[in-house]
Amino acid sequence: MGSKAACSVLPRRLARSAVVLLVVLCGGVAGCEYTYEDSGRPEATATSTAGNVALPPDPALEETVSGEALEEWAKAALPESQGQSFYSSSGYLNPGESKSEQTVQLPAGTYAVTLACRGTRRVSFDVTLNEVALVDLTLGCANARVSVVQLEKDAVLSIRVGSRSDANFAYRVSRL
Repeated sequence: MGSKAACSVLPRRLARSAVVLLVVLCGGVAGCEYTYEDSGRPEATATSTAGNVALPPDPALEETVSGEALEEWAKAALPESQGQSFYSSSGYLNPGESKSEQTVQLPAGTYAVTLACRGTRRVSFDVTLNEVALVDLTLGCANARVSVVQLEKDAVLSIRVGSRSDANFAYRVSRL
C-alpha cells in the first residue's frame, strides 16, 4: 500500500513542476519587446530602447498642486540627470484636457525623457518626431518613468500630455 501511495504522489509533483516551469517560461516571453523596421521612416530617424526605468511611486502624490508647490514637486519628481538638460515643462491639466509643446532644437545624440505625474488617475504622454511615436505611455500618477531615445539628426520633439481627471505633469529632456 505504501508504494502505491508513493506512485500516485510522484505524477502530481511532476505535473506541478511542469506547471511552474510553464508559468516561468511564459512570463519570460511576455517581457519581450519586438520592433519592426518600417520602410517609410522619416528623414530624421530615432529609436527608443526597451530599457525604460520605472521610479518608485509616492502615495502622498494623489493631490494636485499649483504655484510654488508645483515647481517644488516638479524639481523633486524629475531627478537630476548627469547630462545637460535641454527642455523641461510642468503644469496642471483639467479633466479631459491635453497640452502640446515642442522642445528646442536638439542636437543628434542620446536623450533621457523623464516623465512624471501626480493626481488620482493617469496621464498620457506622447513624444513624437515628425509624427513617429518615440514614447507612447499612459502613466499611473504618483509615478515617474525614464525613456531613452536616440536622435540620429538634429530634431525638435513634439510632446503631448493629456488626462481624463485633474492632474499635474512634469517632464524633462536631457542629453546623456
